[in-house]
Amino acid sequence: MAKSDLKNFTLPGLEAFLSGQGKERFRATQIFKWLYQKDARSFAEMTNLSKDLRVELEESACISNLEPTTVEIGKDGTRKYLFVLEDGAGVESVIIPDEGRNTLCISSQAGCAMGCEFCLTGSYNLTRNLTTAEIVNQLCAIRREVEIRNIVFMGMGEPLHNLDNVIRALQIMLDGNGLQFSNRRVTVSTCGLVPEMARLGREVIVNLAISLNATTDELRDRIMPVNRRYPIGALLQACREFPLPSRRKLTFEYVLLGGLNDSPADAKRFLKLIHGIPSKVNLIPFNEHEGCDFIAPTREAIDAFHAYLLAHNVTVITRDSRGGDISAACGQLKGRVAAGEPVNVNQCS
Repeated sequence: MAKSDLKNFTLPGLEAFLSGQGKERFRATQIFKWLYQKDARSFAEMTNLSKDLRVELEESACISNLEPTTVEIGKDGTRKYLFVLEDGAGVESVIIPDEGRNTLCISSQAGCAMGCEFCLTGSYNLTRNLTTAEIVNQLCAIRREVEIRNIVFMGMGEPLHNLDNVIRALQIMLDGNGLQFSNRRVTVSTCGLVPEMARLGREVIVNLAISLNATTDELRDRIMPVNRRYPIGALLQACREFPLPSRRKLTFEYVLLGGLNDSPADAKRFLKLIHGIPSKVNLIPFNEHEGCDFIAPTREAIDAFHAYLLAHNVTVITRDSRGGDISAACGQLKGRVAAGEPVNVNQCS
């Protein structure tokens, strides 16, 4: 009989698991704190549980763990981690430093099914969804060596395509007995899965970032196939309906592709599209990578797009390219690791 990985449970889920074994519900809070506040990796460490209970847990449950197999550190302090999962699938996480406030970018899938033309991860296709434990364990592993202030679901995969596991992972991250992150410090990015956006908004409070990347359906159909199911009009209506706490804003991400979506006309259409939506904008100059035909925008095009939005009272930042010397784009590190390289995996058995 397979053991249950306790890191796949939210606190209510863990309470239900223990209750099914005839255990007191308060034990779940004790175990949850051991897992996420004390980083316990074995039941033996849980010294406020009786020895008999620990023995019983060993028989029915396990505590999974991840250790990075490869770490690259950039000159700017960016750190990129490759994790090899139990079945050999590889996923990446990135620490992005900013004035001492580290942001962790984590993955939600091995590969991606969305097929965005400019995205390297999409070239790997979707291998599988990550489990709740595999999502949370990226954070648990990396915070052992660096302090993490912000979390963004902007790594490999489309988070809302794995919504059940992502919501459970978010609940663990936000739980006061768990990882204790403020919902103001957690952001989920999506390419535009409209029904899943509505469900996310109903079930958990986090920041939402929308990858727009085009100002016409014609172009977005071409570079982001999801637009054929949920075109720009439907996506922006979902943005208007997304429940925002007081004084919060949606984030619109816009990858600037040289000569394709970076013109003054694009800037004007972009402004019109987001009008009336409480929002801020991240402009992301395309990071060229092997096997992709798109090119980076010129400095002049970047500055002109930024200046136009700023002049019309839009909160906008142009994201600096980070980690350019260490396989910066999602999927680059995975692609560079030789297939036979030794791995270091610690999962439930």
